[in-house]
Amino acid sequence: MGDSSYNYKMFKCFNRKFKASEAGPPPDVKAIFSKFAQGGDLMSVDQFRSFLVEHQGEPADAVTPSDAHRILQEFSRRHPGEAAHHHQHVRGLTLEDFFNFLFLEEPMKKQIHHDMTAPISHYFIYTGHNSYLTGNQLSSDCSDVPIIKALEKGVKVIELDLWPNSAKDDVQVLHGRTLTTPVTLVKCLKSIKEHAFVKSPYPVVITFEDHLTPKLQAKVAEMVIQTFGDTLYYPVAEDQMVEFPSPESLKNRIIISTKPPKEGSGKDSSEEDEKSGSDGEPAIDKANAAEAKSFQQSAPEYKLLITIHAGKPSGELKDALAVGDKVRRLSLSEQKLEKAAEDHGTDVVRFTSKNILRVYPKGTRFNSSNYKPHVGWMHGAQMVAFNMQGNDKYNWLMHGMFRANGGCGYIKKPDFLMHKGPNDEVFDPKNTLTVKKTLKVKVYMGNGWHLDFSRTHFDSFSPPDFYTKVYIVGVPADCGKQKTKIIEDEWIPVWDEEFTFPLTIPELAILRIEVREYDRSEKDDFGGQNCLPVSELKPGIRAVPLYDKKGEKFKSVKLLMRFQFV
Repeated sequence: MGDSSYNYKMFKCFNRKFKASEAGPPPDVKAIFSKFAQGGDLMSVDQFRSFLVEHQGEPADAVTPSDAHRILQEFSRRHPGEAAHHHQHVRGLTLEDFFNFLFLEEPMKKQIHHDMTAPISHYFIYTGHNSYLTGNQLSSDCSDVPIIKALEKGVKVIELDLWPNSAKDDVQVLHGRTLTTPVTLVKCLKSIKEHAFVKSPYPVVITFEDHLTPKLQAKVAEMVIQTFGDTLYYPVAEDQMVEFPSPESLKNRIIISTKPPKEGSGKDSSEEDEKSGSDGEPAIDKANAAEAKSFQQSAPEYKLLITIHAGKPSGELKDALAVGDKVRRLSLSEQKLEKAAEDHGTDVVRFTSKNILRVYPKGTRFNSSNYKPHVGWMHGAQMVAFNMQGNDKYNWLMHGMFRANGGCGYIKKPDFLMHKGPNDEVFDPKNTLTVKKTLKVKVYMGNGWHLDFSRTHFDSFSPPDFYTKVYIVGVPADCGKQKTKIIEDEWIPVWDEEFTFPLTIPELAILRIEVREYDRSEKDDFGGQNCLPVSELKPGIRAVPLYDKKGEKFKSVKLLMRFQFV
């Protein structure tokens, strides 16, 4: 008997667990409907158009009355059986239709809308670090699979470390002086060729960290030319460039960035040395010094293929940041950048207005973790290189930032980073700034968990207890975090709370949203996340899709939110 009553109790729990109570429209939604429908039960096509223009900030010339009609027709086709649509003639929206429509409103601009004709040094570029590693930095496999995944996400700078194989007759890609298993260079190049432009037509930069003899450098030049053919762009003149070409002019092209071989010596490779803690030249370079003497005659092709000449700071950092006639790329580790920012902040900004700065994770991040990208961005660093293998919060931010500008992998730097005053003065990241605009974020409700998660995923015996955390991640003055109250036992939580974030540099601010499920006894469960560049947010009521920890979008989970700039 006890057994069946226990089952009955369980059954009651499960019933309660199963049912997602239908939450009606929040008060704001009702009020907005009433306002635009002028108190009626139906919002006409014209009234709906007024709502899109006046409340959602759509440009009036972009939403004509016939556009509004088409949007409603499309909506009624996707939601048949709801009131107010008869045959093909759409009369308007009921409150319920209107509420459902809001769950389809995208939170961000979708298209590429930045000027793409400036030199590539005027853009932040989506950049990978050790792009060939499948996991940690010390013992994971090297493969072309993470390269393909990165390119499909929209990454535009791929880094390959080049080493001779044991027979010294071929080139392998691996993380030097570690136990990572190698992959051949030619395989990586072929995968880059096949996937370079799946996300956008803008150029892919391959950065080589190379530890090769001149003979093998000549072989690399041959492989690169054979694999890429006309897709490869390199400067016609032998001279280093005075200004970089634009992303627009380099559409569907692949370019190489590496350190040009010095005459009379093999390559040196300071990033590897910094990572591994050794100093001086790797032994391989000493062994090849003799062979390198004849290098300029034997493999000039390698040098000619380099579009972005790279170097590491040797000697004083201030000297390394001097702006010369020829444009180049400088690489700094995250610690070196922090030091440069502390001591020579304006020199870094001045350098990056014309030259390219690449920042890479410090060598001790063996677990492929990442660092705060904003130090680099606020000093104009174009290539903030990230380990894309991990699912850390910094990766979420990086992926979020590069959803901007249609996800094309290039984001035009804010004007203040490019601007020079009458006496050549530049932006000083240390200055205290005034608030430029304030973002108001309202979190109405969430929906979709009951469709994407098993009934017992969050709690064995009761519906989940969700709350939302809202962060601004940006320059230090703009960072802030808030959270909603916990709504207990509810698959469709309604919070209806508003938060205010004053912003001094909205251009670099990212809105980070994370839903958690409160757990009394252990760590709170993860319910989804999204990171949205503030500069791309559309005002009004928007449905924000949530992603899992790996950055994959959930099928149904969305938050209904409102964004206002004041």
